[in-house]
Amino acid sequence: MKYYIIIPAHNEGQFLTDALQSVAIQTLPPKRVVVVNDNSSDNTEQIIDSFTAKHSYISKINAKSSTVHLPGSKVVNAFNKGLEQLDEDYDFIVKLDADIILPDFYFEKVAKIFSDDAKIGIAGGFAYEQDKNGDWKLNHPMDKDHVRGAFKAYSKRCFKAIGGLKTAMGWDTVDELLAQYNGFSIYTDSDLHVIHLRPLGNAYNKKAKLLQGKAMFTMRYGFLITLIASIKMALKQKKPRAFLDNLQGYLLARKEKTDFIVSLAEGKFIRQLRWRKIKAKLFQ
Repeated sequence: MKYYIIIPAHNEGQFLTDALQSVAIQTLPPKRVVVVNDNSSDNTEQIIDSFTAKHSYISKINAKSSTVHLPGSKVVNAFNKGLEQLDEDYDFIVKLDADIILPDFYFEKVAKIFSDDAKIGIAGGFAYEQDKNGDWKLNHPMDKDHVRGAFKAYSKRCFKAIGGLKTAMGWDTVDELLAQYNGFSIYTDSDLHVIHLRPLGNAYNKKAKLLQGKAMFTMRYGFLITLIASIKMALKQKKPRAFLDNLQGYLLARKEKTDFIVSLAEGKFIRQLRWRKIKAKLFQ
């Protein structure tokens, strides 16, 4: 199977060499890799150039964007810049972060997943991060049927059906919901261990939680599902403030009449899907 990889990279000099090296040694090589140098001020561009000099299938594009970290929009804007460089001759497409290391058989296995079942629309493995003792441990904050945004592979049919990636906070949740709306399934493979070199931040970020609440509004969760999701999030993270901040973000978005990122029909499906999962967990 033929596949393309797009890697948004903003000041990733510390990790990019290892990430690109893990792509370069894949047993099933990519047809094209586009690395988007997103307004970097470190040695990111030099690292990309060193790989483009050695590998004809790797190319670089420089993009100008804000230096401010904008969850969702910044990375998806960079991804879309890379997408503009690619044609339609692929079987699946990958959004990859610049701070991960893949096992060398990763995409050979992903290709088999897609080729074995045409209903699978999104596939991937699980992230492992280093703890304080230096041990690599599974860190997968979402449900086990979720593929982390750092290494998402989409079948071409699914990617087209969902209309690509949404330029908004929550893009890596709504893509899976819309995939299911369009009749595709999500596949996670526990044998695919992805090394995440930059662990998720432990510091509490109120702004991020407000944006998560806003994302739940724009995905048409409705208040009750947002309430339950906020409680679950706060309990899982052991941060009571997350509950209030998440709800505040939702209510602010509702007050400001923020634009939805899904249609009425998609929103109805998303709520029904969420309720089914909630009930399944309650009665398991």
